[in-house]
Amino acid sequence: MSVILYSYFRSSAAYRVRIVLNLKNIDYEIRPVHLLKNGGEQFNVDYLALNPQGRVPVLVVENKVLTQSSAIIEYLEEAYPSPPLLPANAIERTYVRSFSQIIACDIHPLNNLRVLNYLKGTLKNDFEQAWRIHWIQEGFTALEQLLQKSDYWGRFCFGDTPSMADAFLIPQVYNALRFECEMNSFPLISCIYENCMQQTAFLNATPENQPDAES
Repeated sequence: MSVILYSYFRSSAAYRVRIVLNLKNIDYEIRPVHLLKNGGEQFNVDYLALNPQGRVPVLVVENKVLTQSSAIIEYLEEAYPSPPLLPANAIERTYVRSFSQIIACDIHPLNNLRVLNYLKGTLKNDFEQAWRIHWIQEGFTALEQLLQKSDYWGRFCFGDTPSMADAFLIPQVYNALRFECEMNSFPLISCIYENCMQQTAFLNATPENQPDAES
């Protein structure tokens, strides 16, 4: 079955989908969409015909177009159930989903390129680094506390095998490190990140290992 992922190497949303595809050992073709060159390739007519939102990722499976990373990952979990990235217990599944959504809904969107571009045009000052770090640290503080209070975490966010939560967390930690966010206050998050970075599925999904990677 043909699986095509439209991706940008630095996109956190595309990054998390790449992790899940790798964890599930799904063969896929990457078609890069550069979000900065020529005003953004995501705004090309052909791409907008594929995804009217003009965003990545897009997953094409059997000529069906899927958008939004969370929905794509849920599809992959249902269509490719092995290895499972969600627990069998309903309460535990909700915990993993909740952890993931803190990142997808409350941290990542505020540091998204379109938000930063809008604020640059509106505020016209050098706010970007402080803005990024503030929202990452606020979100990570909550996640660290969830991990501390949880009976679930082990080598990964949920036990000793990767879950959906790790697929969402690792791209956000990558961004935090890239933007020199202080991580000493988040020892559990940092430990989980180090454990994930020892896994081939996570390493192969990193931005620097993508066909469109730039220095």
